Amino acid sequence: MVDRMRQIKIPKHTKLWTIIGVVLLLLVVLGITAFEFITEYIWMDSLSFGGVYTKILYTKLLLAVSGFVLFFILTFITAYFIRHSYMNHFSYLQLPPVVKEKKYGYSLMVLASLVVGLIGSSIIQGVGWEPTLKLLNYADFDQVDPYFNKNASFYIFVLPFIEFILYTLLNLFIFFALAQAGAYSVFQVYRKSRPAQIHMASTVIVIGLLVAAIHYIGKFSTMLTDQVSIAQKSVVHGLSYTDKIVNVPKAYILAAVVLIVAIWITYTLFKGQVHKAITPLIVYIVFIVLGQVAAIAVQNFVVSPNEFSKEEPFLAHNLELTRAAYDLDDVEEKEMDGAGDLTDDKVEENQLTIDNVRLNDSRPLLDIYNQLQTFRTYYQFNGMDIDRYEIDGDYQQVFIGARELSTKDLPEQAQTWVNKNLRYTHGYGVAMSHVNKTTKEGQPEYMLQNIPVEGDLDVTQPQIYFGEEKYPNVIVNSEVEEFDYPTGDENETNEYEADSGIPLQGLNKALFAIKEKSFRMFVSDQLNKDSQLLQRRNIKDRVNAIAPFLTYDDDPYIVVRDDGSLVWLMDAYVNAENYPYSEAHKGKQNYIRNSIKVAIDAYSGEVDFYNVQPDDPIAQTYDNMFPGLFEEDIPEDIQDHFRYPTDLFKIQTEMYGTYHMSDLEVFYNREDFWDIPTEKYFDQDMEMEPYYITMKLPETEEEEFILMSPYTPKNKQNMIAWMGARNDGDHYGDLFLYRFPKQRNVYGPQQIENRINQDSNISQQLNLWSQGGSDVLRGNLLVIPIGDTVMYVEPIYIESSNESSLPEVKQVVLAYKDQIVMEETFEEGLEKILSSVDPEFEEEDMDDEEDEKAEEEETGDNEAEGDVEEEPIESAEEQLQEIGALFDDYQDAMSEGNYEEAGSIMEDIEDKLDDMP
Repeated sequence: MVDRMRQIKIPKHTKLWTIIGVVLLLLVVLGITAFEFITEYIWMDSLSFGGVYTKILYTKLLLAVSGFVLFFILTFITAYFIRHSYMNHFSYLQLPPVVKEKKYGYSLMVLASLVVGLIGSSIIQGVGWEPTLKLLNYADFDQVDPYFNKNASFYIFVLPFIEFILYTLLNLFIFFALAQAGAYSVFQVYRKSRPAQIHMASTVIVIGLLVAAIHYIGKFSTMLTDQVSIAQKSVVHGLSYTDKIVNVPKAYILAAVVLIVAIWITYTLFKGQVHKAITPLIVYIVFIVLGQVAAIAVQNFVVSPNEFSKEEPFLAHNLELTRAAYDLDDVEEKEMDGAGDLTDDKVEENQLTIDNVRLNDSRPLLDIYNQLQTFRTYYQFNGMDIDRYEIDGDYQQVFIGARELSTKDLPEQAQTWVNKNLRYTHGYGVAMSHVNKTTKEGQPEYMLQNIPVEGDLDVTQPQIYFGEEKYPNVIVNSEVEEFDYPTGDENETNEYEADSGIPLQGLNKALFAIKEKSFRMFVSDQLNKDSQLLQRRNIKDRVNAIAPFLTYDDDPYIVVRDDGSLVWLMDAYVNAENYPYSEAHKGKQNYIRNSIKVAIDAYSGEVDFYNVQPDDPIAQTYDNMFPGLFEEDIPEDIQDHFRYPTDLFKIQTEMYGTYHMSDLEVFYNREDFWDIPTEKYFDQDMEMEPYYITMKLPETEEEEFILMSPYTPKNKQNMIAWMGARNDGDHYGDLFLYRFPKQRNVYGPQQIENRINQDSNISQQLNLWSQGGSDVLRGNLLVIPIGDTVMYVEPIYIESSNESSLPEVKQVVLAYKDQIVMEETFEEGLEKILSSVDPEFEEEDMDDEEDEKAEEEETGDNEAEGDVEEEPIESAEEQLQEIGALFDDYQDAMSEGNYEEAGSIMEDIEDKLDDMP
């Protein structure tokens, strides 16, 4: 058999073709990789972020080379020693040529080392680039842990890097140990070969050192978890009594035990007694089990009988550092009596609050916008956002949405390469409506509408090339005129004037034609020297590609700037997993800040990252990693539209429901735990979402934009407090909380919902509508603080079962203390509430009614004296029939999607109604 293998000869031409094939494969792989790097850099550099890309790329390449060299060398050494052991143990005739002949043996070793090296390179650069850059550039926190006296930056930046290195090497050497075990088990080489024994012993020693180091740094993990044993958790998130008494000392003991066990196993290997290596492994396992038993015993028999006393100092650390991790240590807490009276004077003092009570909800409003403000099938509103503007000197809260282009909705015959790549390139304009006003049909009252945009603000650059749609890449400034917007039978065109795309000249044209897989793009005579490729037009994809190390909010919103241009604003978060003593809100994440705001120009796609919390250590670390990425000088018209993000606020309100408790014993027992209340939204009960409201705080002079959320006690429905975040000016980001007295009942949202259900008049009316073939949709219930009291407002939508019908605000429910009313308008409901609770308002109202009655009687007497006869309305029935016929035409047009025709018919109806006597 050996002689036969020795006689096998590989033909020279086969070797040559093999070498050529391997070289070609490497060239293809390197070419594809280089192509991706080059095209990505060109795009990043066109946005002035080339430095960010090259910094990440340079780090990845350095780590890839380092990982490859490390894994290659260690694998080659392992393979070399295995071959060396075989050569020393077996005779020349016993070994196959692939082992004993150097050119085959070394080729095989190099090939195996190359494979493992490439795997290691991929792992090291893919996972390690960000921890490495953070380690080299990290900033310190103000917080030091109270036990090991380590800065929080050690846990967030240093410890993860150490763990990454240790676990990567451990896995590699375990792989080597398994390979050696397999290789040296052949003919029991491990029993007789001294080189094999030395090799295996060396690997065991390295594994022992790595495991010992992991055990040693394991003491720091006690700061990051509430797990005290495999089966038990502590009431403390972070180092607890059991950790201090058992788990920290255990880390030192196990580290020492591992080293002893490694030496013990090495000794057995030198003796050739591999079967005896099981004994030290059993000893190691016994120590691990004893450590768990000790932790369980201390937790059950020492801590549990007197838990609060034992855990009190650790609970204090848990409370303090969790608040710091979620930026809750500066929440300004105040008392709100909740028993104040709603009066006409109080309403006048808070008139701007009253004027901005939201009567529309984003979900039905989005349907309305998409039916009445798109005008063409290829336009689409993807979301409704709440913002505030100062218009004609008035501070107004508004809904705003962007009219984006969706080329997938073009007619099938229009789905051509030219249309999708050159002609239909952008959306157009925005629509804006009051949050608190509706038309008599229950539809929003627009502040900006139509194409071209008309309304209260000047939109000078309405084209939207970048947005929330899954936009394809397009080419601008070609020989084809870009569609701008429809105007009856003709279409207006537009020429792109920005210079932020990728110039399609020279090599760029060839590179991106390949990238786009478009031969037509390369040969088309419709492209010229001014043509640009607009790539990654979805704003979420865009910012993720530029700065993938940040976490982005799911709700970008569009803003009309002072110069009339449109810009998207997006919140970006910095997160961490290892903040000491902090309870995690998701997975292992236990630290979060909204340190970065991102602005993306809807026309040019230019991106600006603004650092709004320059003192945050993680933001400082990223700034050190990528100098010049973040800007601190923020344009005023952008800063005026910053919103405190609801995603962050939800996390903070959830955590504060537990961590507002300052008394440690109350905190330990969770006696004063707060929940987020539920509401009936549309047709289901759901947890209330935070919402924006314009209101005047009791201690301030002017109304401001507030994000707020109410609290209820656990398993109860009365409102115990409400939390707010300020959004305007120098107070942006300030968190505050108003507590209600515990001895007084203040109705909570679900209690108001129940009262609506139980009110016989309201429930009867809602049932009648729902039985008449319409759907009754209940909007968001809003808690409206007014001075030292609160009022509740809930819009009621009616929607026909017709597929093309529009939800309309038909009624508004108002509740105050024991009063609850449902009227057609908010003003009527407020008047009815005030007339019941404010005697002065009722008296004034009655006086007004008496004056009006006196005037009417006087007018009647004069008409009687003059013997004035009332003329009958002529042709009233005929006019009503005409209006009825027009209304039928209006409904037909709406059901067929002819919205322009429907709008024209509605104008005719309104004219005829105005002409009626």
